[in-house]
Amino acid sequence: MRNMGKGNIFLLAILLLLFGLTAIWFVAAWNSSGDVEMSKHGWIAMGLGTVLSIVIGCGLMALMFFSSRSGHDEAADPFRKKPKRPF
Repeated sequence: MRNMGKGNIFLLAILLLLFGLTAIWFVAAWNSSGDVEMSKHGWIAMGLGTVLSIVIGCGLMALMFFSSRSGHDEAADPFRKKPKRPF
């Protein structure tokens, strides 16, 4: 906390406020939908949506990692200075 300036403290306070408002909204939404029952098909759809979202996210992160490691990203950045090869 010693190295944090006023801007960082202000940003942290805003983020904590947003987190608190999100938590309050989540609890209110959860409590207001307490009498709603979900069918078996709803649970299946929610489970498949969750699993597919995680699979797509992991796949895109893996593609980004392998693209960065294979050197395909260097051609897209014309301002990056290329290291000189020693002869």
